[in-house]
Amino acid sequence: MKTEIKLNSSEILFLIGDTGTVGIVKVANDQMLFIGTPDKEEIVMYLEKDDLIAVSAFGKGEKYEKAIKAMAYITREMESPIIVLPKDHPSSQRLKMVLSVGDTVRLDCNITPGTHPEQDILCSCDSLSGLKIEKTEEGIAISGELENYKVELI
Repeated sequence: MKTEIKLNSSEILFLIGDTGTVGIVKVANDQMLFIGTPDKEEIVMYLEKDDLIAVSAFGKGEKYEKAIKAMAYITREMESPIIVLPKDHPSSQRLKMVLSVGDTVRLDCNITPGTHPEQDILCSCDSLSGLKIEKTEEGIAISGELENYKVELI
């Protein structure tokens, strides 16, 4: 099943799961974003205005939605680099949010948060796992069983 949702650059889409929330915004401008890897390398992502920033929080409610908005703002407006942790880093278990950028994001509950330099996969709660989010010119398309979502102004 595929759901298409209109989303412009002044809006955020929240996917609300049983134990987590994913917020999605458009990048809004063509820009570069840097990713620091555990190998002490830096990857440059060239983003187009319709690409996505997806932020996954391991909780739900107003507190998490505010945090998702803040993380999206820091990434999009401040062009803050993304930091990828080594697979065995102890802080992975303490992360409250992780993010991914690009034209497509797959949600997966079976990965370690914050350890994937590939930007097409994002750790999420069980109930959102398996969703595939793709950019479209007018918003996004989501493949999979989508149950609860809302669109708000940023």
